[in-house]
Formats: sequence, C-alpha cells, structure tokens
Amino acid sequence: MDPLNLIKILPKAELHLHIEGSFEPELMFEIAQRNKVSTRFKSVEEVREAYNFHNLQSFLDIYYEGANVLIHERDFYDLTMAYLKKCQEDNVVHTEIFFDPQTHTSRGISFETVFKGIQGALLDAKKEWGMSSHLIMCFLRHLSEEDAFKTLKESLPYKEHIIAVGLDSSELGHPPTKFERVFKAARDEGFLTVAHAGEEGPVSYIKEALDLLKVSRIDHGVRSLEDDELVERLAKEKMPLTVCPLSNIKLCVFKKLADHNLKKLLDRGVLVTINSDDPAYFGGYMNENFSQTAIALNLSQAEIKLLAINSFTASFLPGATKESWVEKINQLSL
Repeated sequence: MDPLNLIKILPKAELHLHIEGSFEPELMFEIAQRNKVSTRFKSVEEVREAYNFHNLQSFLDIYYEGANVLIHERDFYDLTMAYLKKCQEDNVVHTEIFFDPQTHTSRGISFETVFKGIQGALLDAKKEWGMSSHLIMCFLRHLSEEDAFKTLKESLPYKEHIIAVGLDSSELGHPPTKFERVFKAARDEGFLTVAHAGEEGPVSYIKEALDLLKVSRIDHGVRSLEDDELVERLAKEKMPLTVCPLSNIKLCVFKKLADHNLKKLLDRGVLVTINSDDPAYFGGYMNENFSQTAIALNLSQAEIKLLAINSFTASFLPGATKESWVEKINQLSL
C-alpha cells in the first residue's frame, strides 16, 4: 500500500494539540467581527500574513493576539468544533486537547465560559462521530507559580472532566522546577501530569519534568538525543514523547524535516508519537504531519503503523480501549 494511503486509513490519537493553536485565520477574522473586537487586521489575508513568524516568541505574540477575540462560550465551541472536524477528516478517533485558561481569565473571561465552550464541542463530536477525547489544562510557564495555583483552584469544580495538567508557553528561562509545588498539588487532586520540555529548552528540563513534576508524558522532548543515558531511560520506562514535526521546522528546532530526529528516536526504542501542536500556525494537521514526515524520513509502512500504535499506547485511554485500537491497526492489510 502507498504510505500516504496507509496514513489516511490508519486510526490515530492526537496527544499534543493546543486548541487555541488551531485558530484558522478565517475563523479568527469571523469571530473578531462577530464580537466587534478591534484588531490590526483589515482582512483574512492580513491575518494569514501575520502567521508568518520566525521563532517561538513571535509565534506566541500572534497566538495570544488571536486568542483575544475569544469572548463567549460560542466562540470556544466554534473553535473546538472546527478542529474536531479536521480530526474526523484525518481519521483521528481520539484527541487529548490542551487548553490555556490563563490566556483567557487574564482578560476577564471566566474559566466556566472557556470550559463549557470546549466541552460542549467535545460532547457533540462524541455524539455525532463517536470521537473520544480528554482535556488537559496547561499552566503558562512565563507566568508565576502563584498564578498557576490560582488556576488550579479555579479548575477544581470541573476536575472530573479534566484528565491532566500540563506546562506550556515560553520554555527558555522557565524550568519545570519553577512549578514543582503546583504540580504536586495537582497530583494530590487526582490529575495526571504532562509537560513541554526539551523543545527550545535544554535536556535538563526533560529530567526535571520526569523527576520533579512526575509526568506521564514529555511533550516535544526532541533534545533528549543529546543525552544517551536519558534516551535509554525514556526507552526503558516507555515514557512517551509527543513529537510535533512540522512545528519543529516552523520554529527552527530543525532546519528541515529531513534533519528531524524522530526516526532516530524510534530506532532507539523510544515511544514516539506524531502530533500537530498548533496546526493553524504550523502548516498542517495530523495527516499532513504524518505524510510529510514519512516522505522526508523515508519511513517504512511498519514504522508508520508503529507511530499510530504508539499514539494509542501513549494516550490516557483505558487499557482495553487502547488494546482494541492497536488490534484494529495490526489487522490492517498493507
């Protein structure tokens, strides 16, 4: 079977997706007009041009600027539903979505408004397409741990609907150790933990996330190959890395996709997954990430299937559900 056709028919789980990062220019412009929010953009084309950033910080600047137009529950619903429709097109049958409440509560938008809008879309996708999902609440690492504690407190009335907490935003200068206490408090409340580490930040951040934040997954983690002992540990502990290839190229973590170390990590036995991160900004949703990576790294059909299997293995789905999806993938004839 042609690799690109295989990618299309493979069921997949997405484990590293920022819902605010799926905000396509057309929808951003539409919601800005609907809410009568003044922006510097006079057209969809101007919004699209602004998406041409050159590093993580310039990306975050437009990312937060776009988020400012999200005000009402309907806005968050529309944003999430637009992403879920992309999932359906790409045969993503399960998704674990990051959301950043502080991006919105700092603007006076209530936690409840954000949560209800996103959750409403997830429930509708479950009803309409049978798509399963989990929510992961991220703390913004450029803000204080005190602010993260405040957000954790705000989340508690909804904690049965939020499976984990994460750590995102500007990595450099904001090590995991900064959030050790709030992550312990989150674990005490029953949340699982994940954290962005080893994208722009050093290998030491990956180790801190493992040892101090007690994470179940490392988001990105591509710099782990700089430390052989760490790679061996990741493989031995079956610690997943939620890798985002097109994001890594757009943010200049690697110069080109052919330079990406995803295959090397796979070859070392690391539980690597492919994800789209902020697809509206980084040039592709799940199948585009799979397809471009498969071509650039000359992945075999077996490796493509393994990446799909890994997506379920690394998920927070119940064990029996994971096994069911893995069995379906293994039964696909090549």
